[in-house]
Amino acid sequence: MTEPQLLQPLTLRGITLANRLVVAPMCQYSVSDGLVGDYHLVHLGRFALGGFGLVLVEATGVTADGRISPGDVGLWDDAQIPGLARIAAFLREHGSVPGIQLGHAGGKASTLRPWDGHGPLTAENARPGDEPWRTVSPSGVPMGEGWAAPHPLTVEEMAGVREAFVAAARRALTAGFQVAEVHAAHGYLLNQFLSPLTNLRDDEYGGSLENRMRFPLEVVEAVRAGWPAELPLVVRVSAVDASRDGTTLEDTVAFARELKARGVDAVDVSGGGIGAGWEHPIGYGYQVPFAAAIREQTGIATMAVGLVVDAQQAEAVVATGQADLVAVARQAQDDPNFAVHAARELTDGSYATYPVQAGPRLASRERLLHRLGPWTGPDPVLVEQKGGSDALPPGTVRA
Repeated sequence: MTEPQLLQPLTLRGITLANRLVVAPMCQYSVSDGLVGDYHLVHLGRFALGGFGLVLVEATGVTADGRISPGDVGLWDDAQIPGLARIAAFLREHGSVPGIQLGHAGGKASTLRPWDGHGPLTAENARPGDEPWRTVSPSGVPMGEGWAAPHPLTVEEMAGVREAFVAAARRALTAGFQVAEVHAAHGYLLNQFLSPLTNLRDDEYGGSLENRMRFPLEVVEAVRAGWPAELPLVVRVSAVDASRDGTTLEDTVAFARELKARGVDAVDVSGGGIGAGWEHPIGYGYQVPFAAAIREQTGIATMAVGLVVDAQQAEAVVATGQADLVAVARQAQDDPNFAVHAARELTDGSYATYPVQAGPRLASRERLLHRLGPWTGPDPVLVEQKGGSDALPPGTVRA
């Protein structure tokens, strides 16, 4: 049987991923003061046990005011390193490459946790102990109805944000992460600079596409310079804004060319975040064509996302050259074993890629189930047995 392309290793600089499946960053809004604990260790660790080649920690604030919500992970302080180091070590020990997404929410910061409501955090709706903070952006454009106008960043303040990205990357390295991803998508700060809907500046950082790209590229260039040459750097982009009159795919192709020229190893291609609603077609794999276009037109490796829910679907993305990596998020939450399930489905059905603690036992159970045939309902012989659930008829094989 030909080895599926989805299961082939991929080498980026000095790091080799065991396969092409990635757990995309997923905000959990479940920490205090940016400090991760046992929840994140279990939440992320299960994906390594589930066989993913790369696991990316959620959007991690490079500054306290760059968090999306008060419950976001952070790396603006050395005290936040040890908790993340536990996670990175666990991921590596169990076969996944540990990665982390570094971001600044800009004008979309200081929001409620999703289960507390939607929109900005205010003194009236904040949980006890949470306090809203001043947000920043390229131009002071409110991010939606009911949102306050953020503070427009000065050039001097932008330099501080850039250095915060570099410092956070340095802490990520200390924590043991092997892949860094700069977040320039989903309507957060760097995406706000890129989009003509939120960047209305009249200096060298606004106006033309070249100017709108300038600050995100400065951040990426600075992070690349401070990130070891042997470790990959990824950038997440929104290929298009949610509104059709915002960023276009052509804009993002031009941005990707500049990223490649600055030593970025792969582009994680998502979409949306700026504009009301989603004004583009939607369906299974609806953002994969963006990744394919960027890969074809720039030659940079891409990561595809967007309603990828099936192993055969993911295999087709890689096998047809639409992307080099496939990332899943909600699907991984629903099935943390998506990667090992994909390996079984796409190969000979063996449990070889499962952790040793589970694979042999599952294989043994599979042989037993094959002998027993499909379950068709309660066995009257077993139901009538006395003495509790441990009482089995003579000759019954215990799984």
